Amino acid sequence: MTPEQKKAAEEKILETLMQVGLRIAKRGEGALFVVGEVEYKPLVDQQVPPFKVSNNPKLLESLAIMDGAVIIDHEGVMQAYGVMIKSRRVFKNFGTRHSAAISASKKGNTVVIISEEDKKVRILKEGKMIMQLDALQKNVEKSVPFAANLLESLGAGTIGVLGTSILAPAAGIAGIALVPGVLVFGSAYYLFKSFGKWMKNGK
Repeated sequence: MTPEQKKAAEEKILETLMQVGLRIAKRGEGALFVVGEVEYKPLVDQQVPPFKVSNNPKLLESLAIMDGAVIIDHEGVMQAYGVMIKSRRVFKNFGTRHSAAISASKKGNTVVIISEEDKKVRILKEGKMIMQLDALQKNVEKSVPFAANLLESLGAGTIGVLGTSILAPAAGIAGIALVPGVLVFGSAYYLFKSFGKWMKNGK
């Protein structure tokens, strides 16, 4: 697989998870997706064989609303569902899903967490929240291809300047809304510089 093909494949995975996540959030339900490798313990019998998540988003959605997380490899293949992730620690004022999400987002993994409380879809990397989608924003689904492409274009090397702690009080979180319903967290200067390059390249 060429670097371009790999980037396109990872972008497709992100886009699928965002779209599925928004549907789950709109119904007021929660879920957790982990793209990468993480320690976990199955909570249910694994009767559904591995499948490419972008080829069957409806099946992915039905597995995601079970208790526990869905584990997906970097090729976009569902590896496990209804699993408990081994959290390094429990965070005060946050439930087990958020604690698991923060722990799972380390070591190069991408985590998508859907909150039933505020109907937000959050993307985490290296323990930081780097993007948030608001399921209540009208036509937010139209922003998903842009959001997935931007995340892939920024790449893992920028996480040092991107992101904010998911533990920060909601009122203290500042993000940049580049498109309706999508907040990107991090250095304003860096984000606008990256956004400018992104637009110039016609991505």
